[in-house]
Amino acid sequence: MQEKIIIAGFGGQGVVLAGNVLAQTAVIEEKNVAAMVSYGAEMRGGTAHCIITISDQEIASPVVEEPTSTIILNEPSLDKFENKIQKDGLMVINSSMVKREVQRKDIKIIKVPATDIANELGNARVANLVLVGAFIKKTNLLDLNNVLDNLHKFFPKSKQNLIEINKEALKRGAQLV
Repeated sequence: MQEKIIIAGFGGQGVVLAGNVLAQTAVIEEKNVAAMVSYGAEMRGGTAHCIITISDQEIASPVVEEPTSTIILNEPSLDKFENKIQKDGLMVINSSMVKREVQRKDIKIIKVPATDIANELGNARVANLVLVGAFIKKTNLLDLNNVLDNLHKFFPKSKQNLIEINKEALKRGAQLV
């Protein structure tokens, strides 16, 4: 098993947090992990993406040219990564922010109104974890309970008040799949 994941969106949408949640949970589950983050020049508001490889074998390189899965938070990210995903790959899309249709017919697509759900929960910034919840449920790559049990590790002490809403975001995303 080797899953090569790209999470992409604007800076400030929680791309890094989403990547850390997947990578650190994989470590907790004693899987091999390699991860890298790339920011656009502007940081917040610019483009950002995170690459995570999770495997049950050693990982030769953290570089991913053709991901097996993508989590797409906005339309510019769809434009950038749609043609890079492997045939039969999985694309989880924030349909609240991506209005155009995916052109590829050879990949699996899950549309999740993540920003709308996040707004219902009271904080648009948890859309990233709505998508992560959907991704985890669809792939069974990780145990969602391990994510929920360890979520406190991904937030500094000053942000511990955000744990419960992020847990709810993960659960809501998983329920949609």
